[in-house]
Amino acid sequence: MIALRTSIPVLLLLSTAILLAPDGAAQAAPPGQTPRPPFGLPLEGPPGAGRWVVGQFYGNTQGAYRYREEWYRAGQGLHFGVDFSVRCGTPVLAIGDGEVSGIDRMERGAGPHNLLIYHPEGYISLYGHLLEAPAAYIGMPVKRGQVVAFSGDPDGTCASRPHLHLEIRSLDHGIAYNPVMLIDADWQTLALIGPRSSFETDLAEPRRWQTIADQPTVDFWAGPLNHYARPWPPDWE
Repeated sequence: MIALRTSIPVLLLLSTAILLAPDGAAQAAPPGQTPRPPFGLPLEGPPGAGRWVVGQFYGNTQGAYRYREEWYRAGQGLHFGVDFSVRCGTPVLAIGDGEVSGIDRMERGAGPHNLLIYHPEGYISLYGHLLEAPAAYIGMPVKRGQVVAFSGDPDGTCASRPHLHLEIRSLDHGIAYNPVMLIDADWQTLALIGPRSSFETDLAEPRRWQTIADQPTVDFWAGPLNHYARPWPPDWE
């Protein structure tokens, strides 16, 4: 029977004792210590109606599955960032200390404007769908929490689907990591407010990739991870 529909608003099984290292491997905390993720949220103030909410999580979301060939082919069919639904013109904050490494690099996606910041921890953060080209320059130093851009809309209308798309990548841009594991935030609360964000289910292995913490690392342009023979919800194509 197919009573497996996991449209529960994103099940959470976060472990604060596990982080992702820059090579994508799990990194355990020293005994008796709980490490804090290295980065902060890209938006200020509390979430909520009229402010901001998470619109789509990283990973094998149902939306990414639906458009796995059209929009997400480069990311193995997965949504390789976190989308924060927010009004156009909202200040965007640097998630950590670093320096600007790219402005409007359209080969990196997330138009009409984007910003990339190098972080000495061994990551690049990408802020996409910005309202305008950021007033920055390559090599400009930035601090965690500093306003570095303003949110926009991928369609350039500020009416269709305004949101900020945030990615955390390897230094060579070959890998995308799950921001949930690297950003210090109350993800349990964030998953319970805003739009429902559920993951696609492979009925051949229904427990896999069903929480925001167990989503796979993306190897850009590698083969698809989610061409399921028996998906739920069923394939739209």
